[in-house]
Amino acid sequence: MADLVLNTEEKTSIGSRSSRRLRRDGKVPGVLYGLGHDPESFSVDYAKLREALTTDAGLNALIQLNINGTNQLTILKTLQRHPVKDEVIHVDFVRVDPKQELAVEVPIILEGVAKKVTDQNGMVDQTMFSLSVLSLPDAIPNELTADVSELEINDAIRVSDVVLPEGVRTEVDPEEAIAVGTVTRSTMESIAAEEASEVEADEEMEGETSEETDEASTEDSE
Repeated sequence: MADLVLNTEEKTSIGSRSSRRLRRDGKVPGVLYGLGHDPESFSVDYAKLREALTTDAGLNALIQLNINGTNQLTILKTLQRHPVKDEVIHVDFVRVDPKQELAVEVPIILEGVAKKVTDQNGMVDQTMFSLSVLSLPDAIPNELTADVSELEINDAIRVSDVVLPEGVRTEVDPEEAIAVGTVTRSTMESIAAEEASEVEADEEMEGETSEETDEASTEDSE
């Protein structure tokens, strides 16, 4: 089920000082928990961790976490980064039961060309970039796709339009928008300018017509 194996070292001391020392040595502290077992603290080589989390499965990769010589099927739960340096400072993994559903976030990729939108100088505005799904561990998709080929201005591609693989479901509102066909600001300004120009032209024509009518009335009175 999980070909990725990530070796760890037992983390014997606790506290921020110990964690900083690990990070200086190129290691990341972490905790494994779940399935009713006691939490287990460990440290993992940062380069190996990065390698395990940059496969096609991304952060949803199933990983055999080797702790104290025993492999345990796991998935990343949280990944904490330094607020300034953007370095990974802590990871949490949870144990996985192959027969129980997992709640994961799966990236959404837009496919196709929204010609009806681009023909009107509009744009496709993606409003949802990942979908929360429930899936058995071996059925977690790497990504989901949404086809925008038939999208129109002021229309939307919704959660209900995404075809989920077998064994995958979502509890997200099916009417929630994933992508919307919108008019760009420049196009809106152009339309507004055209409308203003048309109004101005109509007003000028009305003024000219009124002047002609006044002149005709004056001539008739003479």
